Amino acid sequence: MADDYDSPWKEAIERYFADFLHFYFPLAHAQIDWSQPYVFLDQELRAVVHDAELGKRFVDKLVRVTRQGGKAEWVYVHLEVQGDRQAAFAERMFVYHYRLFDRYRKPIASLAVLADDQAHWQPESFDYEIFGCRLGLRFPIAKLLDWMGNEAKLADSANPFAVVTLAHLATRATRDDASARYAAKWTLVQGLYRRGWNKQQVIDLFKVLDWMMRLPKDLDAQLWQNLETLEEETHMTYISSVERIGMEKGLEKGLQQGMQQGMQQGMQLGQARMLARQLKQRFVDVPSWVTQRLEKANFDELEAWAEAVLSADTIEAVFGESHH
Repeated sequence: MADDYDSPWKEAIERYFADFLHFYFPLAHAQIDWSQPYVFLDQELRAVVHDAELGKRFVDKLVRVTRQGGKAEWVYVHLEVQGDRQAAFAERMFVYHYRLFDRYRKPIASLAVLADDQAHWQPESFDYEIFGCRLGLRFPIAKLLDWMGNEAKLADSANPFAVVTLAHLATRATRDDASARYAAKWTLVQGLYRRGWNKQQVIDLFKVLDWMMRLPKDLDAQLWQNLETLEEETHMTYISSVERIGMEKGLEKGLQQGMQQGMQQGMQLGQARMLARQLKQRFVDVPSWVTQRLEKANFDELEAWAEAVLSADTIEAVFGESHH
């Protein structure tokens, strides 16, 4: 089962940025004026750090927010969701920080979620000192593994990122056990309906769960069947009636494209076989290089050679070859 964290994290953060900060970094959340709009600056972040070593990370984001207080003050929040242990991670946070400050000349808040498997890896600072000159950065971190053992507390939370954290932990814990993955995913899906969220929230969080916690086809079909029954019983047709239709349309479109591609390949194969018979009838001996050319040819090439075989004096001339 190939697990996918990157896109679910990105979409969840963009959809529920305030909830993200409230869950993982409550001190930062409390100092932001949420009555003012905030802006994601992904292109600006790429321009600043395009040549820096990134390592394996799930997400990096730059967000412009307004600070609480007497005067409206912009603050740039740099977020990292790091997927594995990296020796130079703290240094990278430092480099991003000073580059962003150099560009904007505004306060920069560097925050990191650590989504790796190493419980004792807790990079929180980078600094150096030389000739009496000292420079460094300390940044808050949220370690997902620290939530292990607190799944019941997460299950009771109304914050969307409690569900994301549960899904992340469950995905890692069931990496090699499809049955356990199915049971964990079904429990989390049921929890979406118990929290009293509106339809859009349920759909958004279901997408995150479905994207993170991949299942084999048979178990995935069983999950959808259970979901339809659940929605009938709770009279909340949030997902099965809308999302499944969309997914099925996507599948149908993919099948149609596959059929068209298969038909084209079949026609191409038939053309190649017919041309091979024509070459054998005309020139008797068909060298191996000709067979190889026919196997690799596209439809246009086959048509051109089929016309050339009618008037060419040699088999080489059919293919525009002088000798082999």
